[in-house]
Amino acid sequence: MSSPLSKPQIIAHIQKSLNYTIFDSKWIPCSAKFVSLGNFARGTGVMQIYEVQHGEAQLIKEVEKPKPIKCATFGATSLQQRHIATGDFDGNLNIWNLEVPEVPVYSVKAHKEIVNSIDGVGGLGIGDGAPEIVTGSRDGTVKLWDPRQRDSPVANMEPVEGETKRDCWTVAFGHAFNDQDRCVCAGYDNGDIKLFDLRNMSLRWETNIKNGVCCVEFDRKDINMNKLVATSLEGKFHVFDMRTQHPTKGFASVSEKAHKSTIWQVRHLPQNRDIFMTAGGAGNLHLWKYEYPAERSKKDSDDVDMGSKMPLKNIFSIGIKSLFHYLNDTGLVQRI
Repeated sequence: MSSPLSKPQIIAHIQKSLNYTIFDSKWIPCSAKFVSLGNFARGTGVMQIYEVQHGEAQLIKEVEKPKPIKCATFGATSLQQRHIATGDFDGNLNIWNLEVPEVPVYSVKAHKEIVNSIDGVGGLGIGDGAPEIVTGSRDGTVKLWDPRQRDSPVANMEPVEGETKRDCWTVAFGHAFNDQDRCVCAGYDNGDIKLFDLRNMSLRWETNIKNGVCCVEFDRKDINMNKLVATSLEGKFHVFDMRTQHPTKGFASVSEKAHKSTIWQVRHLPQNRDIFMTAGGAGNLHLWKYEYPAERSKKDSDDVDMGSKMPLKNIFSIGIKSLFHYLNDTGLVQRI
């Protein structure tokens, strides 16, 4: 029988109370600094930069913005520049130089309504091909942006005329394993999950998980699609095996109901893609590990390849009275 100490332990390293609502937070790559983003009660946005010093989070810069900031990514920047891209409540996509964060180095009116989610690829040495940013909005559109091209998106994925526009809550890049291939996964308020193939500019796959999709993430952006996790309202998440796509059944999946409330976020450990964490609205964190089946694919009755369900193991769970966002360093999680 294993002892409690044989399992991973989650210990609070730094805690800090703030006077605003935080919507996103990100480590500044290759540093001991992180950015915290959100909005003040008076309706303005805020960007704070902290540095971890002597076991404390020290505020080194704060800038107030006209609009609340909803989401952010470093995914399309270089390690030399380390510019952060943000989406705000007014539908703007801005890119900021954190050395002088008062004025954006790039700004575009990306959407008609709030930018709910943002992701980047091609920067930080992650993903082949040009640096790109994807945004998802309440206006129902998913747009692809090249930071070198101003004013207009590279691609615009929106419902066809006459189709109801659903609120896009989450977007994520994946399949960026060479210069040509790249996919975007988007999740919507009605439970739809759509996978867009950017090479062929087509909808590759879609499904519905019967609850609003809060977060989607591939285990890695820069490999041939392997695994995808989608979290939802009412405490359930789904894991899809993206290696084998059946022509009619799609991708094999398994679901878990591990939280008693909405699962707002999922993040994979950068150093080990088989480990991921889910964060629930009641302040619970659950750490999971994939357990691969003996065979990743099998034949159906028509001798067509189909994927196998991937078992999961709950490594550790902890209850903390706040929501958490993962940061890209082994063993570090940021409290917000």
